[in-house]
Amino acid sequence: MNSIGDIRGKKILFLQGPMGTFFKKLDTVFHKRGAVTYKIGFNRGDQFFAPSKHYIPFRDTPEKWPDFIRAFLKEYSIDKIFLFGDCRYYQRITQKIAYKAQVDVFVFEEGYLRPHYVTLEKFGVNGFSQLPRDAGFYHALPLQESVPPQHAQTSKTKMIVSATLYYALSNLFSYQYPNYRHHRDFSAVKEAFHAIRGLFRKGLYLLTERHYHRHLTTALSGKYYFVPLQTHNDFQILQHSSYRSIEKFIIEVLESFAYHAPKDTYLVFKHHPVDRGRKNYRAFIEEQAGLLQVEERILTLHDVFLPDCIKHAIGTVTINSTVGLTSIGYGIPTVTLGNAIYDIKGLTNQGTTLKKFWHSHKKPDHLLYRKFCQYLIETTQLNGSFYGRFPLELERDEIYRGKPDQIE
Repeated sequence: MNSIGDIRGKKILFLQGPMGTFFKKLDTVFHKRGAVTYKIGFNRGDQFFAPSKHYIPFRDTPEKWPDFIRAFLKEYSIDKIFLFGDCRYYQRITQKIAYKAQVDVFVFEEGYLRPHYVTLEKFGVNGFSQLPRDAGFYHALPLQESVPPQHAQTSKTKMIVSATLYYALSNLFSYQYPNYRHHRDFSAVKEAFHAIRGLFRKGLYLLTERHYHRHLTTALSGKYYFVPLQTHNDFQILQHSSYRSIEKFIIEVLESFAYHAPKDTYLVFKHHPVDRGRKNYRAFIEEQAGLLQVEERILTLHDVFLPDCIKHAIGTVTINSTVGLTSIGYGIPTVTLGNAIYDIKGLTNQGTTLKKFWHSHKKPDHLLYRKFCQYLIETTQLNGSFYGRFPLELERDEIYRGKPDQIE
C-alpha cells in the first residue's frame, strides 16, 4: 500500500503544485490534521495560490537552489515533500537532495487512468515510477471485486482561469522573481494567443472533420494503425524516450510504415488537444508522406472522438502516452517506442520492433490489464481532480484508496 502515512506533527514542504488552488486546499487539510506546513514559491503565481502565512519565496538564481533547499530541509527538519511533476529543474534537484537526506518525496501528476483520477506516487512518476514492470508480479495478484469511481467533476473553466491568473501574475510581477527559470515558455501573451487560436481551431475542426468520424468507423474500420501524438514539450518524451522532438517520431513511424506495413493499410495521426493552439503537424506529415509516396494512405486528425479512433484501429503506435493504456483497455494491440509504465509483456507488444509490429502483433491480455489497473488504483491513483472534486483519500489520516474501480 502506497501511503503518505500519519502526518500529525510532521513537517511538510510543498513546492510547485498544479496551477490553481489544489495545493492550497491540501495545505489546509494537512494543517488541520496536525501537520506543520511550508510552501516555497518561485514566482508570483506560486505566491498567489499559496497560504500567505506558510509561504517562503525563493528569488535567487537557479544555481543557488541546491544549497538553499539542502539548508532548508535541515533547518526546518522537513519530513515529507509534496510537488507536482518530477522533471522540472527545481523538482529534480530537490528529489536528489531529499533522497540523500532521507526525506520522503511524494509526486502528483495527471492520472494514469483518466478522467476520474490523479496520480500520487512516492519517489517519482512515469519513467521514474517504482511500479513493477514484471508481468508475473501482476499475474500473481488476486482479482478483487471492484467499485466504480466517483465522477471527478473536472471544470475546464476553472483550469483555464487558474492558468490565466498564474501566467498573468507571474509575468506582471516578474521583477519580484527576476531569476526564475520556468520549465516551458513563460510568456502570458503567447499563452493567451495560443488559447484564443486553440478555441478558433476547435470550432474550425468541428466543421472540417465532421465526416472523418463516419469514415473511420465504417470504410476504414480495421484497416488503419493509430498514432496519437503527444504534446511537443512533453517531459514524457524529452526525459523518458530517445526522441528530442515529435517530428523525429513522426518521421520514424512514417518511414517504417511506408517500407514495411501492408500496402492495403492506412496510418491515422491524431493531434493532442493541449497542442491545438500551439502546433499543427498536418503540413509536415503530408510533406514527409509525399516524399515516401504514401500520402494517399495517411490521415491527419485533430478532434475526432479519441475512443472511436482507438477502437477501430488495427493497432496503436505511441511513444509513452497514457492513450497507450487506454488502447490496451480496448483490446487493441499496442507498441510503445519510449519508456512507459504499462510497457509490460502481455499488455504491450514488448520486444517487438515497429517493422515487425505492422505484420505481427498480439492483443493484450485482458485479465492482466485488469490486475494492472487494480494495482495502479490501489497504489498510485486518487479519485478526484486538480480542477474539480478534491480527492477524499487526502482528507483521511492515511491514504487508503480502497478497492479498484471496475475495468471492463
